[in-house]
Amino acid sequence: MLKKIRHSAYQAALKGMFTLRPERIHGLMSRGLQQVAGSRTALSALDGTLVVHDESLSQKIAGLNFPRPLGLAAGFDKDAKEVNAWGPLGFGFAEIGTVTALAQPGNPTPRLFRLPADKAILNRMGFNNEGSRAAAMRLQKRNTDIPVGANLGKSKIVAAELADRDYRESAKAIGGVADYLVINVSSPNTPGLRDLQAVESLRPIIRAVQEESSKPLFVKIAPDLSDEDIDKVCDLAIEMGVTGLIATNTTISREGLQTPAHEVQAMGAGGISGAPVAARALEVLRRLAARADGKLVLIGVGGIDSPRAAWERICAGASLIQGYTPFIYGGPDWIREIHLGLAAQLKAHGLQNIAEAVGSELPWKEA
Repeated sequence: MLKKIRHSAYQAALKGMFTLRPERIHGLMSRGLQQVAGSRTALSALDGTLVVHDESLSQKIAGLNFPRPLGLAAGFDKDAKEVNAWGPLGFGFAEIGTVTALAQPGNPTPRLFRLPADKAILNRMGFNNEGSRAAAMRLQKRNTDIPVGANLGKSKIVAAELADRDYRESAKAIGGVADYLVINVSSPNTPGLRDLQAVESLRPIIRAVQEESSKPLFVKIAPDLSDEDIDKVCDLAIEMGVTGLIATNTTISREGLQTPAHEVQAMGAGGISGAPVAARALEVLRRLAARADGKLVLIGVGGIDSPRAAWERICAGASLIQGYTPFIYGGPDWIREIHLGLAAQLKAHGLQNIAEAVGSELPWKEA
């Protein structure tokens, strides 16, 4: 009953929010979460209402304790301002950023658009953030019981040939206070960034970050890479001792959308997240799982909008999963329902821990 009330209330609020510009709503939500993050009473109330405490969902990965497998994807909490709120909302970990070595305003507005017919978002934010040092100062003061990673991008004004130095500066600034680091070379919204996914461009960036920090390191890749390039990135990650890969970022594809083509065209350039990227993200994940053969930790992200979709990603090889867009459309109950659904599947299959399901390709069992 309480779940239905919360769901109805959130959907009613969502209708009201969707009458305002997307970036304005994001700002209002961020400010609200910052207030929540500063109140012990509010955080305790959220924890008691939303968090699924189930030992079968906990894992130790790369030396870090993840109490639940679903985490907040990078892009929402760009500057680590809401970091204390993510655990009590139900997430098992959170990823702040993308942060860059230099503070930057990002691309001109409007740069964020909703595609409700597709349960998707189109963005060309352009890594707007206050810089890695500012985020590091906030992480240093955080009070969380979940791992918090930092997603690192290239500063726009830095030339591609100097990208390794730029990532090094961010790793130096934030590597000591983040639990893990992510090299983001897959956003479509910084000119030339995706070219850095080419292995000879990526190699010096990985090396630079590794030299500055010994924290677990992931590389986030685009769904639009060719299968051949996916294999090359996977092989490079194994060769260089990277912890794992995150599959995938947003897509520049506009195929199969329910939103009328003229509306999408009017929105302009940018990456699409949410349901439209789900099929390719799953395909990339499966390819990586087969190629890596247990040598990399894989994190699945992209259109994971239900417990069934979450179970499918985990059984396809993801040790952890992430989301952002489904959180916007589904609210906090999306987090809770995924964790409850995963716990129920473990019980249905007679498994003791979520780690046993990773890469198992076990089917979804209806209740």
